Amino acid sequence: MIYEIKIALPFYKIAYAVFFIVILSLVRGVTFSYEIGIALEAPMAILAASFCADTYTQEIVSRRSEIQRLYPMKKRIDSVYKRILIQEIFLLSAAAAGYEFFFLFQNPEIDKMGQGGLESEIGQFFIYFAAIAVTLGFWGILSNLFSCLFRNMWMGIGSCLMLWLITNSSIGDRCFGRWNLFSYTFRRIENSRDFSWIYGKMICICIGIIAAAILPKIIEKRG
Repeated sequence: MIYEIKIALPFYKIAYAVFFIVILSLVRGVTFSYEIGIALEAPMAILAASFCADTYTQEIVSRRSEIQRLYPMKKRIDSVYKRILIQEIFLLSAAAAGYEFFFLFQNPEIDKMGQGGLESEIGQFFIYFAAIAVTLGFWGILSNLFSCLFRNMWMGIGSCLMLWLITNSSIGDRCFGRWNLFSYTFRRIENSRDFSWIYGKMICICIGIIAAAILPKIIEKRG
């Protein structure tokens, strides 16, 4: 596992992810605490896509894939899944830290539209944590899938970027509504009891499961 961590989390990845979170929490203005999740979800999605895109293609670039081909396919697939899991845990930790950075750097108000109070603020954070976990998992596995399909990290990132631009927009919100991949971002913040945005997260989960299921077939065929 230590070997997988070293490959999945090189120093440059950790550095640019931390730098990204800190800068975002400094420059992305928020007034109220419920805006923090909105400020973080879309940027964290594209960070996950770029962060996880080379999970397997780095083996091709470094020519380690020639050695990996000597291993049983099950071992190769397990290795990829472990690296994705390691990266997702790191990104989820960074997303949680980013939430706290907004409070540290900007001190947003928490008493707005029934959102005030310590208890509701904690609940709001856990809702954000659940939503961002799904978002990170979806974009991470999808970018890796596209990268393996095209055998190119930049194609994986580019494909995700196109989907990101479509869904993270007013057009995407109008077309997909509660089924949008960014339904949490476009949720009705004036009604804290409206959880219809969960449908969009269910779509992310379903697509993510399908992507994880077909990933071994793509790696087996594309090498």
